Amino acid sequence: MRVSDYTYKLPEALIAQFPPKVRGKSRLLVLDRQTGLIEHRRYDDFADYLQPGDLVVLNNTKVVKARLSAVNAAGQPRELLLLEDHHTTDFTHRKALYRGKVNPGETLSVQGTNVTVDKVAEGGIAELSSRVNLLELAEHEGSVPLPPYMHREATAEDVQRYQTVFAKEPGSVAAPTASLNFTHELERKLIQKGVSVAYLTLHVGLGTFLPIRSDDIAEHVMHSEYFEIPAQTVKALQKIHKNRSNIVAAGTTVARTLEFAADTILAGEPHSISGEANIFIYPGYKFKLVNSLLTNFHAPKSTVLMLAAAKAGWENLDHAYREAIKEKYAFLSYGDSMFIQ
Repeated sequence: MRVSDYTYKLPEALIAQFPPKVRGKSRLLVLDRQTGLIEHRRYDDFADYLQPGDLVVLNNTKVVKARLSAVNAAGQPRELLLLEDHHTTDFTHRKALYRGKVNPGETLSVQGTNVTVDKVAEGGIAELSSRVNLLELAEHEGSVPLPPYMHREATAEDVQRYQTVFAKEPGSVAAPTASLNFTHELERKLIQKGVSVAYLTLHVGLGTFLPIRSDDIAEHVMHSEYFEIPAQTVKALQKIHKNRSNIVAAGTTVARTLEFAADTILAGEPHSISGEANIFIYPGYKFKLVNSLLTNFHAPKSTVLMLAAAKAGWENLDHAYREAIKEKYAFLSYGDSMFIQ
């Protein structure tokens, strides 16, 4: 199985550069993975496809303002992108992607605050330290880490819109994008219908930025991302699974977390679960918990595209993407969504 088998031609003009004017009013392509049939709806129609007793699981991670502009002793500009949280308690140390040359032992200035480069590692990663809390520094002096394909600087609007309305646990450097259009109104609509809503946390990180370097899918090693699943969510998952109702993962981050922890979730009394998820899901994978997937339209040859293909079947997904391009859906982070049922 090859990475090059999972690709398509994405027109540059369809890559969303800005969020929809109104959160929750983006488009939703609904794909029936059994029949291959497609419906064109709106995101807030999502509840129409769920039944009483179903469960929707959301990722409540919060994106930090991880992009920092710095200068070295010579006044030369450097950029630092703080990486995701792995449940650390020492917030004066953090790994970061860097842009521009940095050297071990040198001091960079972020708006007058000194940050020391302790170590330079492979892959454009540096280990940083400071006398101040680096997450607090990022909150005050950093900017929203928009994906590079947006080709623009973050604005004040992005502070709100590149964040879910239920974001709670700081630690991600990329948003769980399938939920960016999820609203409190939609949550109320689901609950009124008898659909349960539960939360987990997975801090989206470096894996989002790393390309697959081998064409052989089996050779790709996924980057680990820290997750926590509360006991209450585990209890809900056990109940829904036992009742054979529908478990809907809102986003690939949720799907990866649930599938990585599936055996632990289903074993014994409900208890909180945490760890590092590094599961790589691609066609041929047999899902243990996730029945349906709410997701965005993903980049060609990406791990998230392959996860969607594992749930939908590549033939179905390829057809759906062709239809989405024909109908001029918006793609990637700020784009429209798909529900694979």
